Amino acid sequence: MSDILRRLVEKTPIPKMVRIRQSFDDTKLDDPIHELSNQLRISDAMAGITVGKRIAVAVGSRGISRINEITKTVIDELKRIGAEPFVVPCMGSHGGATAQGQIDVLAHLGIDEERMGCPIRSSMEVIELDRLPNGLPVYCDKIAATEADAIVVINRIKPHTAFRGPIESGLLKMIAIGLGKQKGAEACHQLGFKYMAENVPAMARIMIAKLPIQFGIAIVENAYDQICRVEVLGTEIMEEREKELLLEAKSRLPKILFDEIDVLVIDYIGKNISGDGADPNITGRYPTPYAHGGPEVNKMVVLDLTPESKGNANGVGTADFTTSRLVGKTDWASTYANGLTSTVCAPTKQSTTLENDRDAIKAAIKTCNILDYSKCRLVHIRDTLHLGTIEISESLVEEALRHPRIEILEGPYDWKFDEEGFLPK
Repeated sequence: MSDILRRLVEKTPIPKMVRIRQSFDDTKLDDPIHELSNQLRISDAMAGITVGKRIAVAVGSRGISRINEITKTVIDELKRIGAEPFVVPCMGSHGGATAQGQIDVLAHLGIDEERMGCPIRSSMEVIELDRLPNGLPVYCDKIAATEADAIVVINRIKPHTAFRGPIESGLLKMIAIGLGKQKGAEACHQLGFKYMAENVPAMARIMIAKLPIQFGIAIVENAYDQICRVEVLGTEIMEEREKELLLEAKSRLPKILFDEIDVLVIDYIGKNISGDGADPNITGRYPTPYAHGGPEVNKMVVLDLTPESKGNANGVGTADFTTSRLVGKTDWASTYANGLTSTVCAPTKQSTTLENDRDAIKAAIKTCNILDYSKCRLVHIRDTLHLGTIEISESLVEEALRHPRIEILEGPYDWKFDEEGFLPK
């Protein structure tokens, strides 16, 4: 089969590439860890935490900048005042929807018992707290709900990948879906993303009212995946402040500075990069019709899977082409668990698969609906978290030269593939 596909694409030319630098607002905190420590020491939200209190620190699966240091700082500050913190994985169905799988996800982020200096207590057991007026049950991790005197939630505030609303991806989503484990995530998604903007905050409000959630750590990153804001938010201000921080996060979101792209090539997708493997806010490839934005991309190629994703290739189905290498690394059961939980199954499908990077890129060019393949408007990125330095094809150079936030670095040059047709790492 691979020989047939190779013959179909072998004569398709790949354009020369040019390396460019895209410039975004690079405002950041010089020392976010010190800033967080200071805030924790003066925050009224810490007032209810005293000696001997058992504190569940809820941490998710996203590749948040310095998440291990942030988590360690929270734990150290809790221990400083005599509390007894423990980490609870707060990631819905991620990690294959298993207790050990979620421990492994945290370990890949640098969060384990040895480095954190406290226990990690992972379970998929939940208790039902209540029901929304529409009938959806509200669940919470059993350990956090029944064995903690207080709960602290850590998350980044950012646009969601599948719906729009005043509250999208942040602390309230972390509470409703992350702390709800697989059952809670499944319940929140049951009526679909059309209603997520209503159901996420509604579930979170019930959980805040019925659980000892003390405060959240809200993080906003700049376009270079660096922390530009960190805040300790008590539950009384959490929802309103998250709305404000979401607006800031949206204004700082990086982007590909070209509106029309024939072929987008992405080196890596993974759950540590985005819940959808590659952030649809960057690619324009959304898993639902309830979110929008980003470039118009005719064909998209994803070449490999991050080790941190632990085989979860959710998002590969939003691409048109992929490689045998990515498919070989995929844990399909873990990937399908995402679709079964979120009810959005298209992103978990296997894309048209070519033997190697070269053939997958050629297949995308061959099918991108242009007459002259040499004029293909091609963009090549590492992943959707790193958009400062990227590559573009020669046909985009003239447009790049006119853009005030683009600098040409080098090129044009040919692609370099190894003997097996893969790009060097």
